[in-house]
Amino acid sequence: MKILTVSDEECPALWDYYVPGRLAGYDLILSCGDLNAKYLSFLVTMARCPLLYVHGNHDINYNITPPEGCDCIDGQIVMYNGLRILGLGGCRRYHRGAHQYTENEMRRRILKLRLQLTKLKGVDIVVTHAPPEGLGDADDPAHWGFAALRELLDQYHPQYLVHGHVHMAYGHDIPRVLEYGDTKIINACERFSFEIPDREVPPKQLGQVIYKTRQKRGDDFLTP
Repeated sequence: MKILTVSDEECPALWDYYVPGRLAGYDLILSCGDLNAKYLSFLVTMARCPLLYVHGNHDINYNITPPEGCDCIDGQIVMYNGLRILGLGGCRRYHRGAHQYTENEMRRRILKLRLQLTKLKGVDIVVTHAPPEGLGDADDPAHWGFAALRELLDQYHPQYLVHGHVHMAYGHDIPRVLEYGDTKIINACERFSFEIPDREVPPKQLGQVIYKTRQKRGDDFLTP
């Protein structure tokens, strides 16, 4: 499965100077937040594959004009082609505003998903806005990462964590990809793509988690 990740900065090559077919071949798009809703709607229309997103701290108008054709997975676990994908948007609280959380608030958000994580036997991809503490975050309070996300990696060992919030332009030493244990941590600022094999998850592993199904490009797209 070929996955496109986007965050924080609209990519001119994928919008202003888009060439038909440039998004062909992608099976899934993951947005880590702080992007124009119209941009996400454009991507999902041109790519003709699902686009899943979480909120960034600047996505304050999504409740009024959400990205059309896209699916919010903030605070949820979804499955697509056998991949277990967890969404946790927002950043560390540094002033009053939407989609900002204290460390304890983020930890409680994760605890609410524990039952599903247990039934699904973990998660393959974690989509966040802010990075984990000490793993691609920055020194200023607005861009500190969450220790709770690091704890999530320690416990469930996802193959990938994809985040935004820390722009690559903030410094020449900002890493695009980090490795932490079994997890590759990707800074999706503007865009980054990678490939991952589809996973087969037997129905019995879903336990009592309730899903609804719809068709996208002939694939089953399952969400809580």
